[in-house]
Amino acid sequence: MLRRQNPGAPERSRDLAAHGAALPMSHNDSRSFFNLSQLVLSAGQIKPSPALKHSKITYFEVEIVDVHSKKQICIVDKVPPASTILDVKHKFHKTCPQWYPSRVGLQLERNGPFLKDSISIQSLAVSSIVTLYFTDLGQQVGWTTFFLTEYTGPLLIYLLFYIRLSTIYDQVESRKNFRHPVVHLACFCHCLHYIRHLLETLFVHKFSEGHTPLKNMIKGCAFYWGFTSWIAYYINHPRYTPPSFGHKQVSYAALAFLMCEAGNHFINVALAHQTNSEGNRTCFPSPTYNPFTWLFLLVSCPNYTYEAGSWISFTVMTQTLPVGIFAFLMVIQMSLWAQKKHKLYLKRFYPEVRRKAAMIPIIF
Repeated sequence: MLRRQNPGAPERSRDLAAHGAALPMSHNDSRSFFNLSQLVLSAGQIKPSPALKHSKITYFEVEIVDVHSKKQICIVDKVPPASTILDVKHKFHKTCPQWYPSRVGLQLERNGPFLKDSISIQSLAVSSIVTLYFTDLGQQVGWTTFFLTEYTGPLLIYLLFYIRLSTIYDQVESRKNFRHPVVHLACFCHCLHYIRHLLETLFVHKFSEGHTPLKNMIKGCAFYWGFTSWIAYYINHPRYTPPSFGHKQVSYAALAFLMCEAGNHFINVALAHQTNSEGNRTCFPSPTYNPFTWLFLLVSCPNYTYEAGSWISFTVMTQTLPVGIFAFLMVIQMSLWAQKKHKLYLKRFYPEVRRKAAMIPIIF
């Protein structure tokens, strides 16, 4: 007997499927589902998405070794990768309180340069243990303290000689001899020079957080204070004689001195505007509408050029041997500083400074 088919069955199946009802699974469909399940189980657990994966923080151990004896001083442990050399110095200071951070010098190699405080430990690490060599830099002072001490001394010392103390000059001879106007002018120019330096130290220059050894400040003070005493003694002496060419020589030299002082100030202001809060130069300064900044077209260190010009002008104005010797030594020292800075500028700002001199125009 033939089974009579129900003609409405296909239509009911389509209606159920359209409304989301479960249809009976065929034999082939169930076998395919079984094979897919076996494949998933054989592949292992499903890996979580990268967004849910937690990164494991790795800590470093910093071994501090004495640079001379090669003996281990201490181990600074649990140093995060984002820590800097300054952070290591602070932790080292907690272990060894006698060495405060500014006194600690750390090197990656025994004969290598001292590492800057801003360098991260992660950039130095080859493994989980980082070995750094320690050097005691001695007692340190800040740069602001360094310059304020160095420039305050000459200002006060010169005034002591200018008032002609009885312990320095003979009072009878001091009252007897008339002071030439160049003596008063020299005092004004000398004080103006160091007052400018002091004000720029406080309000213009941007110093980094670095320090300098105390012995450097002592040597600088001995140089400036000693020469100021020698210069002031001769210029303010009752027997001082005016320059050979009289009023013209004094006037022209004084005018050149004031122009160099103004140029030095405007150059320092321009340099300060080109540095960030850490004292690092972001770009090489370019001349502005100010004529005193046009010297940037010829030299890379015009502040040293103006400083040398000030002392040469002061030498011509006073016509004294101590000032001439001091100006000669200052020109040599500033030439060395200018050459050193010029080499750094060539590395960082080659296109801008490649055709410039270091300090003296035309001499390349």
